[in-house]
Amino acid sequence: MPDAFASLVVDWYHANRRDLPWRRDGFTAWGTLVSEFMLQQTPVSRVIPRLEEWLTRWPTPADVAAVPPGEAVRAWQSLGYPRRALWLHAAAVAITERHGGVVPDDVEALLDLPGIGDYTARAVAVFAYGARHPVVDTNIRRVIARAVDGQGEPSPPNARRDLAAMSALLPQELPVAAAFNAGMMELGAIVCVARSPRCDDCPLAQQCAWRAAGYPTYEGPRKAVQKKYEGSDRQVRGRILAELRASHIPVTPEELEDVWPDTAQRERALRGLVEDGLAVAEGGGYTLP
Repeated sequence: MPDAFASLVVDWYHANRRDLPWRRDGFTAWGTLVSEFMLQQTPVSRVIPRLEEWLTRWPTPADVAAVPPGEAVRAWQSLGYPRRALWLHAAAVAITERHGGVVPDDVEALLDLPGIGDYTARAVAVFAYGARHPVVDTNIRRVIARAVDGQGEPSPPNARRDLAAMSALLPQELPVAAAFNAGMMELGAIVCVARSPRCDDCPLAQQCAWRAAGYPTYEGPRKAVQKKYEGSDRQVRGRILAELRASHIPVTPEELEDVWPDTAQRERALRGLVEDGLAVAEGGGYTLP
């Protein structure tokens, strides 16, 4: 099954893949690393303009390393989860200092960089350098859960189990293995989607265990659902950061009062930003680091 399964995915991918910046010839390893940071929990449509702006301004890790981390946070704008900008800046500094400004191609060396986890390390090694490693994201986990395991949804992430499941399907040939990783990801992103999957357009329709079983309802364990954004501390943090991004001088506590009416929640969010290194006290107010 693995060979036939992989061939179906790879052939479909070559015929149907979206034209995305990080898939184009000549796209740099640094660009791949930046795109992977930005794509975490953020839709492709929002990432593309920020990615192009970022790489135009900072085409190499050394370019980012030469500016204060607050500039990376400012350039992150509305991508969300702004700590990713701090981690990306820290990774750029480490790449510049430890690797001569060249993004390493080895998974272990990538994992040793700040802010880089197992998925990102493998993704950079595979998509930037063509190495053979299983890459597993939410989309791939969903395709495997349905097509192989016959489940409507994947169970909560488990790195050892998930990597083993993808490894069992991964072709041996380097270019084919990279295309299979990308194809599984693409399939989960545009066809085998979480809601209303387009099964009639799926290259694995005849192989899919979930379809063959009559699409049974998933009754297994589920990943914890994140609390709603509206009214949350995350929303307050986002509004405070927007004020700090817009100003190149310290923003006073009095000026921040207009950002959010609940004093206790506003102060709690501000403390969290300071603790996370996303804001610093300066000149009687607060500014980006």
